[in-house]
Amino acid sequence: MKKKGYKDRRGKGKSRFWIGLIVMVILVIAYSFQSGNIIKKILYPYPYRALIEEYGERYNVDPLLVISVIRAESKFLPQSQSHKGALGLMQLMPDTAKWIAETTGDKNYSENLLREPEKNIQYGTWYIASLQKEFEELILVLAAYNGGRGHVNKWIESYQLDLENLKIEDIPFKETKEYVAKVIDNYENYRKLYSKEKTRLQ
Repeated sequence: MKKKGYKDRRGKGKSRFWIGLIVMVILVIAYSFQSGNIIKKILYPYPYRALIEEYGERYNVDPLLVISVIRAESKFLPQSQSHKGALGLMQLMPDTAKWIAETTGDKNYSENLLREPEKNIQYGTWYIASLQKEFEELILVLAAYNGGRGHVNKWIESYQLDLENLKIEDIPFKETKEYVAKVIDNYENYRKLYSKEKTRLQ
């Protein structure tokens, strides 16, 4: 009887050990997954979120696409200026911004406002929305944001692009091709990290 009791206790002890080990493994896996997301969110942060979601909702543009463009354009630095003269978070050209101001009836616009996050995000998001209405296909929208809508329309005609089966590789200019690939890569990562979180659009 003593041996049987000893075996029972030992058997229960082994069961508890394996159950504890399994629970520990699950916790380690969960922690590793969470840690991976934390590291990813450091690499793909979401600054200016309230502004991005506000104007994303206003102009019906996915906020995660907007932050993906910002990451590619300026690395989140509102004072950024390119060698071509593009300004701010979304690297808007002054002529484009002036046209947006005239089109939207913004009488208070001045070029200096492009260095302020809110105005830059507002205009950049509006511009993406206008390109989405014209091109629909994301690759073309981003190509037009980078290279201009006029150039994209010329590419479509000159290179007879198959719009139904369009690929990034079909873009005829290296700089724009690399830009589109970068933004789409950003977009995929942002969607993985933030798409399940509630936004103003949901």
